Amino acid sequence: MEEKIENQAQPANVDQETPLDKNVRMMSPTQMLLRRFFRSKLSILGLVMIVSLFLFCFAGPLVYNKWGETDLDKSGKVKYDVASDSYTVDGVTYNVRWTLETVEEDNKLAAPSAQHPLGTDDQGYDVLARLMYGGRTSLLVSFMTVFLLTIFGVIIGGIAGFFGGWADNLIMRICDVLICLPGIPILLILSTAMDGWVDQGMMEESWRIYILMMFLTFISWPGTARLVRGQILSLREQEFMVAAEAMGFSTSRKIFKHLIPNVMPQLIVQMSLSLGSMILYESTLSYLGMGIKPPYTAWGSMIQVITTNTNVLENHLYVWVPAGVCIVIAVLGFNFVGDGLRDALDPKGRR
Repeated sequence: MEEKIENQAQPANVDQETPLDKNVRMMSPTQMLLRRFFRSKLSILGLVMIVSLFLFCFAGPLVYNKWGETDLDKSGKVKYDVASDSYTVDGVTYNVRWTLETVEEDNKLAAPSAQHPLGTDDQGYDVLARLMYGGRTSLLVSFMTVFLLTIFGVIIGGIAGFFGGWADNLIMRICDVLICLPGIPILLILSTAMDGWVDQGMMEESWRIYILMMFLTFISWPGTARLVRGQILSLREQEFMVAAEAMGFSTSRKIFKHLIPNVMPQLIVQMSLSLGSMILYESTLSYLGMGIKPPYTAWGSMIQVITTNTNVLENHLYVWVPAGVCIVIAVLGFNFVGDGLRDALDPKGRR
């Protein structure tokens, strides 16, 4: 009788042999990070904007391949002027009419049409094709600059934060000097020098923007180095670093296996936000005439035409507005992704 009552007291749907932890779904840190990231609508919007730009710039020329980056429209515009004159010979008046034909070599400032969806610029280049190839230049240069300055800043900042002492003082003083350098005046001098190098055949015109961005890398790494140094100064006193010291790990292992991975969340956020800043910087250089020059292009150089031709600024918006829209989309997209990563990596900071 007692045995029967015990059997009735136990629910029939409970499996006594299944451990309770089997009913709990465990999530990895990466899954938690992605879940927090995609929870934000702005993060998703920023990711969509960036992916769309990359598809437009890198896959677009495969679809729209009628015009290339350096292809001029040679169809030209023909103008006919009809004139008349008269002369008298032996009392007889003769009327003469003739036609003057003026041919422009390049099809400049053509309105949007089936042949040119966004028209042509002031030199006869297809605006849509230039927009795609110019985006490649702007995005690749920005990514290259951010990647290089991050690598350089991590190495130098890691050395300064881990070793301290005279190495830390020397590196920080170098950072102070580089931060005080006037970047724009030095870039103007460097750009003028490169004009002479191009005229003398010492360098190609297409190298100009890459040399300028390498200089930007040289003067921009102190910010990353300071961030890494500050994080390492706080991390090297933690318990796991004391344990690593007690176990006799090498210096390189303690830096690159234990310290740098703990700094990566902050670095990822800074890199994503720096990409937007670098696109603006590259656009500013091209706008000032120090970046890419014809026949090559970038988004900033497409806008630069309004500084020399007010007619384009007022009457031909299709020449420069699309490039400005692409710059805005790129900067907003990277900023949205950077904000989403910051909130995902540090949920407490969002509160």
